[in-house]
Amino acid sequence: MASRKRSMGPAASSDEEFKTPEKGVSVVRGSPPDSGFMRWGVEETCQYLQREGLDEWKDKFRAEKITGVGLRYLKDEDLEKIGIKCLGDRLQILHSLRKLWQIGAEPSKVFNDPIHGHVELHPLLIKIIDTPQFQRLRNIKQLGGTYHVFPGASHNRFEHSIGVGYLAGRLVQALNEKQPELLISRRDILCVQIAGLCHDLGHGPFSHMFDGMFIPKARPGINWKHEAASLKMFDYLVADNRLRPVMEEHGLVLPEDLDFIKEQIAGPTESSSGRGKKWPYKGRSKDKSFLYEIVANKNNGIDVDKWDYFARDCYHLGIQNNFDYRRFLKFARVCEVDGQKHICTRDKEVGNLYDMFHTRNCLHRRAYQHKVGNIIETMITEAFLKADQHIHVEGSEGKIFTLSTAIDDMVAYTKLTDNVFEQILNSSSPELAEAKMILHKIICRKLYKCLGQTQPDKALTVTQENIHSWEADLAQSIPHSGSHDVDLKPEDFVVSVIMMDYGMKEKNPINNVRFYCKDDPTKAIKINKNQVSKLLPEHFAEQLVRVYCKKTDERTLEAAKKHFVQWCMDRNFSKPQDGDVIAPELTPLKPSWCTNNEGEDSDGCSSKETNAHMNGLKKAKTQLNFQ
Repeated sequence: MASRKRSMGPAASSDEEFKTPEKGVSVVRGSPPDSGFMRWGVEETCQYLQREGLDEWKDKFRAEKITGVGLRYLKDEDLEKIGIKCLGDRLQILHSLRKLWQIGAEPSKVFNDPIHGHVELHPLLIKIIDTPQFQRLRNIKQLGGTYHVFPGASHNRFEHSIGVGYLAGRLVQALNEKQPELLISRRDILCVQIAGLCHDLGHGPFSHMFDGMFIPKARPGINWKHEAASLKMFDYLVADNRLRPVMEEHGLVLPEDLDFIKEQIAGPTESSSGRGKKWPYKGRSKDKSFLYEIVANKNNGIDVDKWDYFARDCYHLGIQNNFDYRRFLKFARVCEVDGQKHICTRDKEVGNLYDMFHTRNCLHRRAYQHKVGNIIETMITEAFLKADQHIHVEGSEGKIFTLSTAIDDMVAYTKLTDNVFEQILNSSSPELAEAKMILHKIICRKLYKCLGQTQPDKALTVTQENIHSWEADLAQSIPHSGSHDVDLKPEDFVVSVIMMDYGMKEKNPINNVRFYCKDDPTKAIKINKNQVSKLLPEHFAEQLVRVYCKKTDERTLEAAKKHFVQWCMDRNFSKPQDGDVIAPELTPLKPSWCTNNEGEDSDGCSSKETNAHMNGLKKAKTQLNFQ
């Protein structure tokens, strides 16, 4: 046994006994060469020499007809034979050539992530992570106001972004190992990882609340999304930290690779989409089309961004995650579909993909669109709107920006995080008193109350004007049996319209997925819903309408709930789940709420219950006649 024990060495001194060990560093050796340069012809090889400042040797390479395939085998004596006599010149050429295939041969740092385990990242990714623009994501909650409902949901955009960068590398490397004919280069892998790492740089305080609720109300004239801000923030990150030469040292070709990274995050840029060509991207050619489906898949929504937030959010929310991305990695391969290369999966995985989108829907219903979480974000938005002009953030050249205009300047926007909540809450400024009072109500759990949830009979067009109109209608929807001494005004109501779907509005995203069979993995096929199961959803989108009341005393709430039920009746919306409890004298007045068009009892009512409703209807009508 003694021989198996590890040697402890000399006894540690008292100063060293409790010394924290340094973080371990894993080194990746012997990585495969960058296959991109191996396809170069003579002229492309000469162009690379020119980019490296070695254009004086182009003629010698051209005369010897040296292509990209031969670069890997060039040695010092070979360069001397072709007429490059000076040792310093030969060493400089060899250094530039080695950059092409030694990208992966540098030490990578390891992060211990609770979701993916030990995550190993390339040194260039570490350079990006160690910038103020990326570190800012440590202070932006991944799920915004949901943290005020689920105590475990304290994770931030920072760790999610690292996870997406890691998974992006896992997927593209899996494809490269299975299909070397795709000619995925080390540049491609690095660019995909950077895109995954930086895809959420543009998120504002409380994540989606900022671009989905605050900015549309604060600046209704602009169409601003966090993806656009991610592009601006990425450009600022690269410029402010002087990363262009560092990227070039690691083998990236600029500006081509910068365009590729940004196109993966937000789709074709304006310059590339306006070129009038069928292929809208300029970062990579059409034969690399599948690379655009890894970080943000605009085609069907199956991407590594979802894989990470499914796993991470479920872990922190305490909700079971039914989708295993590791299984998808095993079956992913690239097939050609209508002249383009797409990421496909095995035909037997179609059921798992439906489960994946069902998991997404469940997360929205149970957490992301939780009725209490939503009203907390509504209250935070109201506070931000009242504080907007009184929050001053210094931007570039000393200019001062407000909470809503900071998105126009990345220097100012870098300083904008969830910390603005504490800034308002702890402020003694009289200008922020109203905003402070709203946030104080959140802290003390004095929240607006949900009156109920309903569904429209047909899709609603949601604008700020429409919402204000519905709030006015709610105040005027006074039931005949209601309390006339309670005065409710439009500003007492909050209407929230929520879109629930599978990620592509009314469309079935699986219709845009292609599969392959075991017998012929090169042929892509489509699998229709009726080939999978009869128990799958018939519709893939619905709208939910929630109504809240700002006044919380019992008497006002009782009256407001009756206003809400009457409003649902007037607009022919579905019966609220607790409609029979909060307004038992109103619901019988609408026969369609008890029976459906097929003559069957809706909501599972028995015949006895239906008769009771109809008797209630007659009784209510008699009461109205006397009134």
